[in-house]
Amino acid sequence: MKTNLVALFLILAAALWRVALVSVPALSNVAPITALALCGAVYFRDWRWWLVPFAAITLSDLWIDHYYATRFGYTWPFSEMLLRAACVAAAVGIGCLVARRRTAFGLVAGTLGNAILFYLVTNTGVWAHDAYYAKTLAGWCQALTVGHPEFPPTLWFFRNTLLGDLLFTGLFAFAVKPVSSRNTIAPVCASQ
Repeated sequence: MKTNLVALFLILAAALWRVALVSVPALSNVAPITALALCGAVYFRDWRWWLVPFAAITLSDLWIDHYYATRFGYTWPFSEMLLRAACVAAAVGIGCLVARRRTAFGLVAGTLGNAILFYLVTNTGVWAHDAYYAKTLAGWCQALTVGHPEFPPTLWFFRNTLLGDLLFTGLFAFAVKPVSSRNTIAPVCASQ
């Protein structure tokens, strides 16, 4: 029970963190959602807890989309929101792989893979729908590196994603490990 309360607190904090930082451009993408999805699959037996990051990313996406629409006149296409949700699902899948042998190396490798996947999928999605980018290899490379001239380079967002995922995976593992070891929680994925 304590583990579930810790998880619920961390996931709610993750959604609030993501919403609060929308007005701090230097910290864009330092968000814990995919890290918590990965860690949820690593540490929790009850798969229903894995659904909470989907709710967190969906609700925070809706709020952030509203914020960008009212402040900048820019809205996210629904397909981009679906891509982010797919990245959360992939984080759960990566977490299931890590759960088979929970090690510090496995968590770091899973986190790194998670961040790279999120970066590639979301920037490819933007490249595919955004008229600013040429639908060529050069346009895709632009979407993955420099992005739009009025925004920071997309590599900067990747750096923030990676740092955020590493930070929040570490915090989650540090906060949950003592509680989960006392409760002898075995992840669902580990037995599959």
